[in-house]
Amino acid sequence: MTTNQFMLVDGMALLFRGYFSTAFRNHFMKTKNGIPTNGMYQFSRYLFDAINHFQPTHVICCWDMGSKTFRNEIYPDYKANREEPPAELIPQFDLVKEVTESLSIPNIGLVHYEADDCIGTLATQLDEHLVTILTGDQDILQLVDERTQVAIMRKGIGNYEVFTSDNFYEKKGIFPNQIVDLKGLMGDSVDNYPGVKGIGEKTALKLLKEHGSVENILASLGELTKALQTKIKTDLELLHLSRNLAQIKRDVPIRCVPDEAIWQVDMEKAKLKFEEFEMEKLLESIDTDQPLPH
Repeated sequence: MTTNQFMLVDGMALLFRGYFSTAFRNHFMKTKNGIPTNGMYQFSRYLFDAINHFQPTHVICCWDMGSKTFRNEIYPDYKANREEPPAELIPQFDLVKEVTESLSIPNIGLVHYEADDCIGTLATQLDEHLVTILTGDQDILQLVDERTQVAIMRKGIGNYEVFTSDNFYEKKGIFPNQIVDLKGLMGDSVDNYPGVKGIGEKTALKLLKEHGSVENILASLGELTKALQTKIKTDLELLHLSRNLAQIKRDVPIRCVPDEAIWQVDMEKAKLKFEEFEMEKLLESIDTDQPLPH
């Protein structure tokens, strides 16, 4: 089988980042018909820059499909600290998918699951190909392996921190398969799950460097300080819960036909949609000399 370069895009991460980067002074872009476009406009800029930068042969966009997932059934307070999205952004959740569709990019998402789970599943299915995951979410670093790299978007356009199997330990001090255990120990304030009370990132990293895994830590509990033993024993249930919440699923019932994800834009089709949203100038930034799949 021929190896191609797939880009899996965390669509909601780009849309939210795009919206807040352009609307922070209450500057709202709208078409003459009153359609808000801040998020879609900047989403498209981020997308085109990443495609020009990483030169994928195939592009797929994954989406969250509603605010509640199976993780909320496991832990009702999961992401309960998130504010409601701004009113100007809400209509763009569906409209931005029209934008990607006009670019012949498959939109993939499944109710009950997060975009991360769809990305994890697709990355697993595409095991004969190279994969770049574009996101702003550190949780997805657990997917890094010999053929999957993660590009974390930093401030501004064109600023990426790329994690690969070669540089991961140097950057993080642990390996990709230890990320879930790290989150289990320290919790996650962004996604609002607890971890072990009193264990922060520094202590969690130290434990994993010394013992390798949560299983090994629990097997060697007697070697830890009394204070650490007490913390872990007290919150053992929350430790396992948090690991469960942090684990990205790789078996979501979705599938994408690779030929449907080839990055090859029908400019006439794209122009109609981008003109509708008064964003047609953005199409000029598409690199028409992209490599085609083998």
